[in-house]
Amino acid sequence: MKSERLASSLRVLLKTVLPIVAGLAGLTLVIAWLAGAFTGKIEPGRVQEVKRRLEPEQTTDVVHEVTKDYIEEAVGTLKSAGRAEVSARVLARIEEVAVSAGDLVEPRDLLIKLDDAEFSSRVKQSEQAVLSAEASRRQAQTDFVRVENLFKQSVATNADLDAARATLDVATAEEQRARQALMEANIVLSYAEIRAPRAGRVVDRLAEPGDTARPGEPLLVIYDAASLRLEAPVLERLAVQLKPGDRLTVHVDAVDRDVEATVDEIVPQADAPSRSFLVKATLPRTADLYEGMFGRLLIPAGQRRHLCLATDSIQEIGQLQFVEVVRDDGTLDRRMIRTGRLGMPGRVEVLSGLHAGERVVLQSSPADQSSAADTEVGP
Repeated sequence: MKSERLASSLRVLLKTVLPIVAGLAGLTLVIAWLAGAFTGKIEPGRVQEVKRRLEPEQTTDVVHEVTKDYIEEAVGTLKSAGRAEVSARVLARIEEVAVSAGDLVEPRDLLIKLDDAEFSSRVKQSEQAVLSAEASRRQAQTDFVRVENLFKQSVATNADLDAARATLDVATAEEQRARQALMEANIVLSYAEIRAPRAGRVVDRLAEPGDTARPGEPLLVIYDAASLRLEAPVLERLAVQLKPGDRLTVHVDAVDRDVEATVDEIVPQADAPSRSFLVKATLPRTADLYEGMFGRLLIPAGQRRHLCLATDSIQEIGQLQFVEVVRDDGTLDRRMIRTGRLGMPGRVEVLSGLHAGERVVLQSSPADQSSAADTEVGP
């Protein structure tokens, strides 16, 4: 009985422990394999360098130093100096909008017509008030002349004459006030027709017929294409060298074109966070340039010397760049370099890794390049 219980306990123990032991053993073997326990080791020591030599068919080029004008860019936005937001001067309903976005307008062209029924009624009321005031003034004038004649005949007293003169003065003042009210009513009536304040292009239409125009609320936006300029923040070390009237180049990315611009204004206050001044350069009138476009102001920043390398000599492995440098004994030395901006076609600036006068191997000869170009050109 005891032997049976012992055998049963051993079987349970084996079923529980044996998988754990087997798993640990397998894990140990995997770790040992990953650590390289089952692969051969290279003995420590120096490995003899295999020197590669310049082959006769390989062509080389010399790294040389050049002097180049250095240009810095200031990115900005094209804006119009003659931008105008058209709004109403009175509260009224819009009856007609005579222009759309993109339309060209001239000064005094009709843009928007408002409902003028109320203003016309005020004009008519003012006209009637003028007629009434004129009649009162004429009557007062007649009465004054009659009292003045009676006073000369010693029939009327000084009090009568003074009263007649005062009545005439009041009637004259009332007539002038009525005429001023009529003039004001006509001016308000003219506000019902909103006209273009200047020549330009409508770039935004913010109202439609039936809307209510409120004083000061923009209805249309007009800008003058002739006053287009690039506004760009320029680093203070460059901005202090500029002055109004300087001619610079502006590159507009959308049309991929350089445009000559004239510095029009330099805001005399630096932006503290960016350490820059706002420079405004006026552009010539061009049909394909519009407000809001992105532009680059190209500012000369002096000259600098740098190394120039043929792009055909560069080998790229991932993000690394290498060249084959020819030593004095004709052997090759692979060297990692760091390049900068592209210069003339086929040349690039070298920032580190080479010295002036060193020779580098071109990866493709001129004959190979011409044959490759012939292969790419199809019928």
